[in-house]
Amino acid sequence: MNKKLGYGILILLLIAFAIYRYTYQEHRDISSEKTSFAITIPALEKEFTANDSLAFAKYQDQTIELTAKITAIDFENKAVILENKVFATFNDSLPKDLISGKKTTIKGRFLGYDELLEEFKMDQSSIIR
Repeated sequence: MNKKLGYGILILLLIAFAIYRYTYQEHRDISSEKTSFAITIPALEKEFTANDSLAFAKYQDQTIELTAKITAIDFENKAVILENKVFATFNDSLPKDLISGKKTTIKGRFLGYDELLEEFKMDQSSIIR
């Protein structure tokens, strides 16, 4: 009886430890991660037009790199809009030399497509220089 109780407690402790490790795991550092996909905005649009569920499954939560022209900058909210199609937010403040209309490469985590605003969403973005 004592052996069974001991094994039961050991198993419960292992399960509790696994749950703790899963719950309190470290956050991803997208800026240091390897890029999963380097893609253009027209190619991204084409994939979502062809089959949005397949494209969403392919890109969701992946680190992507986009090279495009900046169409709007919001320094206060740390966000940029690329070619009026991609809304990217940054964790860190934006560089002061960032210029609207300039072609820039941005790396970030792909969140998805907002059908209401008709734009793609990225977060944890960083500028690749």
